[in-house]
Amino acid sequence: MAGPDFDSAFKTLTATMRTIEQALDIDDMRREIRDLGEQVAAPDLWDDQANATRVTGQLSHLQGQVDRFDELNARIEDLGALVELGQEEGDADSMAEAERELGKVRDAVESLEVRTLLSGEYDVREALVTIRSGAGGVDAADFAEMLMRMYTRWAEQHKYPVEVFETSYAEEAGLKSATFAVHAPYTYGTLSVEAGTHRLVRISPFDNQGRRQTSFAAVEVVPVLEQTDEIDVPDEEIRVDVYRSGGPGGQSVNTTDSAVRLTHLPTGTVVSCQNEKSQLQNKASAMVVLKAKLLARKKAEEKAHLDGMRGDAQASWGDQMRNYVLNPYQVVKDLRTGFEAGNPSQVLDGDLDGFLEAGIRWRRGAVVADA
Repeated sequence: MAGPDFDSAFKTLTATMRTIEQALDIDDMRREIRDLGEQVAAPDLWDDQANATRVTGQLSHLQGQVDRFDELNARIEDLGALVELGQEEGDADSMAEAERELGKVRDAVESLEVRTLLSGEYDVREALVTIRSGAGGVDAADFAEMLMRMYTRWAEQHKYPVEVFETSYAEEAGLKSATFAVHAPYTYGTLSVEAGTHRLVRISPFDNQGRRQTSFAAVEVVPVLEQTDEIDVPDEEIRVDVYRSGGPGGQSVNTTDSAVRLTHLPTGTVVSCQNEKSQLQNKASAMVVLKAKLLARKKAEEKAHLDGMRGDAQASWGDQMRNYVLNPYQVVKDLRTGFEAGNPSQVLDGDLDGFLEAGIRWRRGAVVADA
């Protein structure tokens, strides 16, 4: 069997890397890294902790992007040297190794190329994710908790900080709902393709007859606001309720009524926060979440496609976007992109990149088709 056409492969890889370099504006990234590096070196950086966290996070993200680009270029150069050596010496082992490395480099370049497709108005923002259990009773609540773990594990694997704002536990097991932020640039653009209804099929661990159960959970993803965003929420439009935080089984976490629930009366939007120690801190965090959701709603209504930012998820039969099947066979399949994986345990442990990349490409294709 003939091996790959390395000359053609190198030309394609080199052209793709040039396109990526221009799309990401690597030179501008390097300049911004230098500027941020000077800010990090300032002795008074941590006088403003919020700004320091933003600056160091942005520096880490940009440096990671540039390092990834540079390392891929180096791998392509090393691969070229390996092919040249193998061809000169007629070394079959070197050529076999080069063929294996070519496949890995192609995958890495394609993965980096996906990043260039995140060019939407809010794609650069951090992500605010809300998960709600849907039809399916206790299995749905358990599924909601499984999804929260999946996304937090994905974030951990990429070294993205996660901030949990609210977890509302179900009576028997799992979660009624949860809201958390993933603090890294472009996580909104990346995770926004996860918005919609997710469906789980398995033998229920809560059914003493061992029957197969179908359950649903809804995922909503909105961008985290920045100070420049304009969203005015008058005090008279908000109802504030305080209550005692609770954990699994209804056990009290705090001895005071420190948890806060905000209801935006004109739209009926409800958010909660219970993870801070004081009522004031919880109220401030809840306002961050509320304003993000209201901005998403406002922008989506202006563009007349609410589904585009929030996902029209009813968390029931007929509108699921991804199936997680654990019985009678094992597969996770995205119904929009056709992408699937045969190891649900690995996916539920945070191995989401394949689904995210396929979703981003699918969304880009839909935008182009509608243009």
